[in-house]
Amino acid sequence: MEILIVVLIIVVLVGLWFAASYNGFISLRNRVEEAFATMDVFLKKRYDLIPNLVETVKGYASHESETLNKVVQARNMASGASSIEDKQRLEGDFANTLKSLFAVVENYPNLKADQQFLNLQDQLTGIEGEIANARKYYNAIVKTFNTMCQSFPSNILAGIFGFAIKPYFEVDEEAERKNVKVDF
Repeated sequence: MEILIVVLIIVVLVGLWFAASYNGFISLRNRVEEAFATMDVFLKKRYDLIPNLVETVKGYASHESETLNKVVQARNMASGASSIEDKQRLEGDFANTLKSLFAVVENYPNLKADQQFLNLQDQLTGIEGEIANARKYYNAIVKTFNTMCQSFPSNILAGIFGFAIKPYFEVDEEAERKNVKVDF
C-alpha cells in the first residue's frame, strides 16, 4: 500500500511538472510572437516614413531616381515579408539601400538644411532606437524560449509537442555590423 502511495505521489508530481512546463512553453511562445509583433509595428512605422523621406529628397535630387526607386522597392519588399527569416534578410537589403539614399543626401547641402527633411530625419532616428529596443526584447524572449527547448528535461516535452527553436533577429551581413556614419 505504501508503494502505491509513493507511486501515486510521483505520478502526480510528474503530471504537475508536465502541466507547468507545457504552460511555460505556451506562455513563452506567446511572448515571442508578441515581441515580434511589437518589433514589426516599429518596422512598419519606419516603412511608412520612408516615402515621405524619398519625396523630400526627390524634390532636391530628381536625377537620382535610380537610387530613390531602389529604396522604395527595398522598402516594399521588406514590409511585405511575413516570416522572421524573410524579414531579417530583407531588412538587411533595405538598410543597405537606405545607406545609399543618405549618401545621395550628402551631395545636397540645401536638402540637409531643409526643415521637413530634418524633421523626417529626427523621426527616423527615434524609430531606429525603438526598433533596436524591440529587437533586444525579442531576442531576450527567444533566448529564454530556446533555452527551455534545449534544456533537460523540458526538451523532451518540447519534442513531444513540437516546440521548435526560434531564430534570433540579428545582422547577417558583415557590412551591416559596421558603424554607419550619417552626417547631416
